[in-house]
Amino acid sequence: MQRRGRRVSARYVTIIGQPNERACDRLGIIASRKIGSAVTRNRAKRRLREIFRRSDPDRPRESGRRPFDVVMIARREIVDAPFAAVREDVDGALRKLRGGK
Repeated sequence: MQRRGRRVSARYVTIIGQPNERACDRLGIIASRKIGSAVTRNRAKRRLREIFRRSDPDRPRESGRRPFDVVMIARREIVDAPFAAVREDVDGALRKLRGGK
């Protein structure tokens, strides 16, 4: 997927995505040890999972948008950032990935 997918970089994450043939979006998360301890990495992953869940991944086929396989790679800055800032950043990157502005 990393070779064939589209890549969008944002302040707190890098997102790689490609269309899939399923009925909904799918998510994968990468949080390397560069981010911090296991506790810190798990917190970053929980935040990204919640943001993805709130973006309503089951909706694509109903709304006419194409479902994607999405891999989010957390960056070190995500640890200290407020949740609202991370959510805004990820939502913008997902829109850009899907072809919106």
